[in-house]
Amino acid sequence: MAITAAQVKELREMTGAGMMDAKKALTENDGDMEAAIDWLRTKGLAKAAKKSGRTAAEGLVAVTVAGGKGVAVEVNSETDFVAKNAEFQAMVKSIAEAATGVADVEALKAAEIGGKSVEAVLTDKIATIGENMTLRRMEAVEGEIVVSYIHNSVTEGMGKIGVLVAMTGGDEAFGRQVAMHIAAANPAALNEAALDAAFVEKERQIQIEIARESGKPEQVIEKMIEGRMKKFLAENTLLGQAFVVNPDLTVEAAAKEAGATITGYIRMEVGEGIEKVEEDFAAEVAKMNG
Repeated sequence: MAITAAQVKELREMTGAGMMDAKKALTENDGDMEAAIDWLRTKGLAKAAKKSGRTAAEGLVAVTVAGGKGVAVEVNSETDFVAKNAEFQAMVKSIAEAATGVADVEALKAAEIGGKSVEAVLTDKIATIGENMTLRRMEAVEGEIVVSYIHNSVTEGMGKIGVLVAMTGGDEAFGRQVAMHIAAANPAALNEAALDAAFVEKERQIQIEIARESGKPEQVIEKMIEGRMKKFLAENTLLGQAFVVNPDLTVEAAAKEAGATITGYIRMEVGEGIEKVEEDFAAEVAKMNG
């Protein structure tokens, strides 16, 4: 029988499934709406789609290194409980491994794990675990030596903060110390040249306003700004920061002593930048009874 656009629309609104999935469900079940809903649910498609509106700000970061290339991926879930689930962890591990062969997160979504695309694997897992999940991002770094570190690891290679450090020269032990420093100090960029110009200019304007409040003459203010910006740049760049392992040295000086040049790094933390929708309990109850 012919399936109408109105039927597809109704089924989509009832289940949250995609247009093509809704159409297929109706076609497979001769336009029977109830049977189509059951069909979508058995395929996990209704359940997966319905959950896509919920904020997924927990989850895991996984890092992996292969042949001079390190990748970090973030896979989010709605609750920390799921991040501790062995099934979820196994999926994140396989996604991180697939990431070593692709260039970006879009290519990773299309990459295959056991004959299925990463996107399809995620959809299946949403249906079986019952929480919204997203593959949020992937970053890669390459170098002569690439060292990985996980802060607060829940299992090997994954946790809440993942760090990768790329170097020429030096050794893995020093690379690991630098990675631990990055996890703790969270630099904004590798060096001054890599800092976002707008970020630096905003700080400069703030410091000018603070200095002018002091009522000092302009030439004195200029000197004050120069000193404050020098301190700001040192505190916000990896190479300029005081090394956590030996605060008497900057990271750059420590690298020189170790015979290493740090060429790049990645620091990825679960949920950074995601706005969590907080709702008080009374509002939640009111919504349920609305």
